[in-house]
Amino acid sequence: MLDEKTLTMVKTHPGFIAAMDQGDLSTPGALRQYGVPDETYQTSEEMHNIIHDMRTRMIISDEFSSKYVLGVILYKDALERTIFSEPMPDYLWNKKGMLPFLKIDQGLAPLVDGVQQMAELTEFDTLVEKAKDFPFIGFKFRSLVCAANEEGIKQLVKQQFDLAKKVYSLGYLPMLEPDIDLHIIDKKQAEIYLKEALIKELNDLDSDMKIMLKLTLPSEPDFYHDLLDFPQVVRMLASSSGLRQTEADKKLSENHDMIASFSRALTEGLSYQESDMEFDFHLRQTLHAIFDASNT
Repeated sequence: MLDEKTLTMVKTHPGFIAAMDQGDLSTPGALRQYGVPDETYQTSEEMHNIIHDMRTRMIISDEFSSKYVLGVILYKDALERTIFSEPMPDYLWNKKGMLPFLKIDQGLAPLVDGVQQMAELTEFDTLVEKAKDFPFIGFKFRSLVCAANEEGIKQLVKQQFDLAKKVYSLGYLPMLEPDIDLHIIDKKQAEIYLKEALIKELNDLDSDMKIMLKLTLPSEPDFYHDLLDFPQVVRMLASSSGLRQTEADKKLSENHDMIASFSRALTEGLSYQESDMEFDFHLRQTLHAIFDASNT
């Protein structure tokens, strides 16, 4: 739960956020990148078992240190998972000193007005009730901009802030992720509309409320930097949005006071076939590179 000590840690720790919240749709791609072909598993349960093994291998590595990693975003599946017989969120906090966050959205709604808002949160109350048993300090939720549609983006951002207010009232730090499709031709204009919508909502937000913003790396370096002038914004994060790690790190380093919250770029180069020594070597290189890009 949220307190001043936690907020200070979120705001000042030089590390980054590891995104380990792949769901049913994104997990197959993550496993392929890890060297696990689709035919290796037959059911969703088997698939999630394998990716849990991958996450566990990363987390228990000595290289995966709170010196570099501030927090970890987990999928709801983590509520039922353990590491060395300890619940996964508890292990992260108690053994690794990392803040656990929980992804609470249930995917995306159909495309309307150039955006995909969050799908209906039918599991929200259940997830919140379960989360009370663990040391989660925040909830993350994502929606997607697919075109520079001003009205669609306004509504998408409003939905994000409405949920943020609800999450904060329950004692958790909201992590808003109004993502932009990296490959749309009007990305720059979409970023302009998104920033305008974010500023409007922040201006209307209670000054005592705190949020985190997770944003797609902008076309123009430091484009979102002035959002940090709002006292409500505790930290601003960047998603890798499918970029290769080298490119994501380069773009991130051009955006000051923005730290990584990478998923694909975090696990790039890791393979289940590697020995522990090889695995730790690649993980160390990745963590150092992302940390350095987050602290320029």
